[in-house]
Amino acid sequence: MPIALSLALMQHRRLSPLSLLFWIGVAYVPALSGYFFGPDRWYHRLHKPDWTPPDSVFGPVWLTLYATMGLSIYMVARKDKHPLVPWAIGLFFLNLLLNAAWSPLFFGLHRPDLSLVCVGVQWFALMSMTRAFFKIRPAAGLLQIPHLLWVSFAFALNAAIWNLNR
Repeated sequence: MPIALSLALMQHRRLSPLSLLFWIGVAYVPALSGYFFGPDRWYHRLHKPDWTPPDSVFGPVWLTLYATMGLSIYMVARKDKHPLVPWAIGLFFLNLLLNAAWSPLFFGLHRPDLSLVCVGVQWFALMSMTRAFFKIRPAAGLLQIPHLLWVSFAFALNAAIWNLNR
């Protein structure tokens, strides 16, 4: 459904502000997962590396990254004649799915091992998405560099937490 709606919005260039709002809204969907599954007593009892950021850092970082994802996919979707656009949109939705799955795996099921696999797969999907974005619209790819760096950090942090607590 979101892909069909986005394709319809792309057909009407005069609706581009609505299309931008649509894509940013879609990009924020995984935030619901973080809202329902967040740091709890179990998490605070885990051994964590000294370089673990305070809980208050994660929300603003992710909210900023969701906004850049929305802007990037909007920029990509506007190049609707490019043959890689459907692939890039698919990778975008795969990244959203993996991002939304991480919090329930880590905080809900208390499974740092499964969440580590999830964030590892997400890293590869995000790398593929970023490369596709660069090929379609270089500025959209550049907007994903902070996201890629943050997911790299999240992978390292998840791996350290898993290693310290197994």
